[in-house]
Amino acid sequence: MIGLIYTNTPPELCAEAQLLGLPLWDTPPDDATHYLYWVDEHLELHSLTEKAPVFVDFVGGAAAHRRQFGGGRSQPVAKAVGIKSGYLPRVLDATAGLGRDGFVLASLGCEVTLIERTPVAYLLLKDGLHRAQQDTNTSEIAQRMTLHFGDGRQWLAERAAGIGPLAEQAFDVVYLDPMFPEPSKRAKSKKDMAAFQTLIGGDEDADALLAPARQIALKRVTVKRPRHAPHIAGVKPDFALEGESTRFDGYLPLKPLNH
Repeated sequence: MIGLIYTNTPPELCAEAQLLGLPLWDTPPDDATHYLYWVDEHLELHSLTEKAPVFVDFVGGAAAHRRQFGGGRSQPVAKAVGIKSGYLPRVLDATAGLGRDGFVLASLGCEVTLIERTPVAYLLLKDGLHRAQQDTNTSEIAQRMTLHFGDGRQWLAERAAGIGPLAEQAFDVVYLDPMFPEPSKRAKSKKDMAAFQTLIGGDEDADALLAPARQIALKRVTVKRPRHAPHIAGVKPDFALEGESTRFDGYLPLKPLNH
């Protein structure tokens, strides 16, 4: 069970958390497993069993280092979505999570639309984006990122049918990075992510994302997977880019159903 500690928390954040179905607490109840907490002008996720909190920071820390020294367009995720000299794809990230890859793509110049269905991840990501918009080093990058709360499966299916919130938008690349449902060393590789991984769990319904994504994407669908994981929906990719622990599977577009 998860809720938001309302002490010293901005009222608008409390109101949004309630709209998303999260309870407000003054202290975590006995059956709580996680809680969101406002501290030092940002939102954190705490676990009652893990020591390291989770929060989204695009301004400093690892994101700043990656922005400055991460390799630019030579990064695997940049290659995986097809960034080239003179070409910056419009990207729809339908499983945004904490937005790390989306921020990298935006930092390279892509316009990125992000969809996240988990209230906790959405609130953490929204908070991180808000702070990035206020900082001179990241404001331009954050302006290229548009975040929506919703279920990627539904939003993709509606867009493929020519309806829904994204009906008037075109995307060169649909990017999918669903949580892999089976526990792995990769899922526990970073202590600061343990609480998030435990809370969110695996996207057991991720297979449903692929078909509508291929109907939407003008150029390709890029699926991020653990290196040895099976293909999403059991569909062999048209091409793949393998790294040490991660694999990017590429799928060519399919003709939309309404054509």
